[in-house]
Amino acid sequence: MLDYSEYTLESYSCYNKSLWRWLMLTITKKELVDRIAQSTQTRRVLVKSVIQHFLDEIVAELVEGNRLEFRDFGVFETRIRAARDAQNPKTLEQVHVSAKRAVKFKMGRIMKQTLGNNQE
Repeated sequence: MLDYSEYTLESYSCYNKSLWRWLMLTITKKELVDRIAQSTQTRRVLVKSVIQHFLDEIVAELVEGNRLEFRDFGVFETRIRAARDAQNPKTLEQVHVSAKRAVKFKMGRIMKQTLGNNQE
């Protein structure tokens, strides 16, 4: 596996921020399931089921309009984005964008500290 720890956002100019996105690794649910199954010595099928149920419950609560708070990790909540008029960049035509619900995530204390310490 490649080591990307030497790359920081500050080491790139604004021009190279797209390169920073390219360097970020994407971790899939399958990879998380494999890691957790290995570290807990639990069957993959059971871990996958638990993670999927957890994610389903998060979605169900957000659909109900509830706020989810995981101490020190963060808070998920829905917000209403107001309707607005936008512009199609290709045709410059005015387009109405209707109001919609969006999920907002606010980092908790431990996540802020951990991410803050990694930005050397």
